[in-house]
Amino acid sequence: MWRLHQFPLCPFSRAVRFAMAEKGVTAELVAAYPWERSETLSRLNPAIQTPVLENGQMVLCDSHAIIEYFDETVERPPLVGASASERAEARRLAGWFAQRFYSEVTAPLLAERMYKRLVSREMPDGIGIRNANRAAELHLQYVDDLLDENRWLAGPTFGIADVHAAAQISVADYLGGIDWRGHGQAKVWYSALKSRPSFRALLADRMEGIRPPPDYDKLDF
Repeated sequence: MWRLHQFPLCPFSRAVRFAMAEKGVTAELVAAYPWERSETLSRLNPAIQTPVLENGQMVLCDSHAIIEYFDETVERPPLVGASASERAEARRLAGWFAQRFYSEVTAPLLAERMYKRLVSREMPDGIGIRNANRAAELHLQYVDDLLDENRWLAGPTFGIADVHAAAQISVADYLGGIDWRGHGQAKVWYSALKSRPSFRALLADRMEGIRPPPDYDKLDF
């Protein structure tokens, strides 16, 4: 039995859970908060980061590595793409959202609206939040531009680009950092993701002490 060490607002854990559900792989969820620097998490992953997936014999770390492991070992429609060019574009966009979107939007919102509230007990920095919101606006425009040419972010089929983008956006949305107004194409794309059973399970998660906006998990938002 796989065990996934994660916490509800870890976007990288969300990406792994989303991809595993698409592949039909189940895992027991184990609460792990990196800032607590637990002995268990430190032993499993010296980087002390989530997600960590293990089954008593094998330990997998890093969302990209975990997702590609299941894409290679589970016979279901591939998430990475069929051709070499499709795989390159899918990986590029997966990296864009896991790196650029995370550093400019998700990480600042987590720091201001989660960590300061639940851990350090500090007042949030309004400037930092506004900067993250402005960055989110630019990223949503990029999603609109990508969807001008494709049904899904990296091409005609659903894949890892959509997985990583949805994971990051869902956390930012939970923390009130997403304004969907003026982004019709991005909204339609995200609504289609919300309707997938594999994604709806993520939207049901709650971080104790922080409530999402009222429309966060609604299909009609």
